[in-house]
Amino acid sequence: MKKISLLIIIGALIVACSGGDDTVAPKENQAPIVVDPLIYPTNNLLCTTNIIDFEWSASTDPDGDTINYLLEVSQDNQFASIDQFFTVNTTSKSVTLEKNTVYYWRVQAKDSQGLASEYSNTFQFYTEGEGEINHLPFTPQIVAPELNSMLSEASINLQWDCTDVDNDPLVYDVYFDNVYPPVNKVGNNQKDKSLNVNLSAATNYYWQVIAKDSKGGESISQIWSFSTN
Repeated sequence: MKKISLLIIIGALIVACSGGDDTVAPKENQAPIVVDPLIYPTNNLLCTTNIIDFEWSASTDPDGDTINYLLEVSQDNQFASIDQFFTVNTTSKSVTLEKNTVYYWRVQAKDSQGLASEYSNTFQFYTEGEGEINHLPFTPQIVAPELNSMLSEASINLQWDCTDVDNDPLVYDVYFDNVYPPVNKVGNNQKDKSLNVNLSAATNYYWQVIAKDSKGGESISQIWSFSTN
């Protein structure tokens, strides 16, 4: 009997001593999944109205938290300034915008703990104007080299992209310089969306593209930059 009692006491001591090791650390909260895809307006769409019913896919949250969405609409494809923004708990929002204007839009998911996903892809669209017969090209967008990158090459292929809702043929003027803003025109009325330029070491470079359609419409990119070692 004494032996049994002793075993019980020893067992109880072991359980008591090991109890603290079973503590589980609280699970770290995770951000929602990026919204993908954007549904409406589709990329490069010419909208026949300025009242736009934005719609996007639902995000999910790894922790099951409640999700809200931040919708941002801007005339600047870099979203340096925001024309309109809304926080909603649905995957759609109706917004009244200016007519005859290029807009860019994106969505971000946010959970109830304050964590946010990365932004969705950015889509661009055009709102139809009264009696509009020609629309300006969309603002040229950088493809390469990466903005503010550091390069070691002796030459680089400048690349950009641009579209037009009227499907007008586009040509491009390219400015490339080591001063800001760039004033040296290295491409004139060219059809290609790329241009090879020579580089010097230890130099900051700035470049910009002007897109022109066949009806006199023009749009100007932001000024992009990169440096060489």
